[in-house]
Amino acid sequence: MLNVDLHCHSYVSDGVLAPAAVAARAKSRGVDVWALTDHDEVGGIAEARMAAEQFGLKFVAGVEISTTWAGETVHIVGLNIDEKNPELLKGLHETRSGRERRAREISAELAAAGIPGAYEGALKYVGNPDLISRTHFARYIVERGLCADVHEVFRNYLAEGKPGYVPHRWATLKESVTWIRAAGGAAVIAHPGRYAFSDLAFDELFKEFKSYGGTAIEVVTGSHTPEEYGIFAKAANRYGFLASRGSDFHAPGESEMDFGRLPPLPGSVTPVWHDWKI
Repeated sequence: MLNVDLHCHSYVSDGVLAPAAVAARAKSRGVDVWALTDHDEVGGIAEARMAAEQFGLKFVAGVEISTTWAGETVHIVGLNIDEKNPELLKGLHETRSGRERRAREISAELAAAGIPGAYEGALKYVGNPDLISRTHFARYIVERGLCADVHEVFRNYLAEGKPGYVPHRWATLKESVTWIRAAGGAAVIAHPGRYAFSDLAFDELFKEFKSYGGTAIEVVTGSHTPEEYGIFAKAANRYGFLASRGSDFHAPGESEMDFGRLPPLPGSVTPVWHDWKI
């Protein structure tokens, strides 16, 4: 059985390793098929593809697009994309454009909460200045010794209702799926277990996503519990989605799941890669 990991990040977005180093880590932990899915950016794909070829990894070009749906942020992964597609590139550029303004607002909120200099501190962890994110602020706050890890930072400072939370208006669900499909890719709802939606809201999300041409949902992913594997396997079958699998790896010792540790997809679902030539 192939070990397939279709969700991870490099320092081109909010990971800490170069794309080639991410490839090396995936290979060393037994991954056979690997996708780089940086947030709203495809700048690491060329390096990732070259490294994957050197390591004997099957490579899938990907991206993770930030969208706003029902007032909440929902991430949509695009797999098997043409990263040079003009429509996709234009959409990703527009999505990235508001991040610096948001970052400065986060910094101001944190300063008011007693953490000055957070913007400059976060920049030390940024590989791509266009993609400064809450994760970079979290790493700086850990460096300051104010929290034990990034998960604690999010709970105390960066989640909705906390001192450093600043909302951002991302792409729409329709836009993200349209860009991915224009680039020849498959659109996947990332880690649905992370969204605090009611059953009714999930029903609306899945139906709307499917109406735009959405293909799959992540069933086995780093932030899902074993119980959620079953819940979203049933959802995939109910709504006619394929199932995806990915660690959502960001950094050694920081991510909830490292490469090679995910269980396989449940046998009841059809993998998103079932008809790929891999």
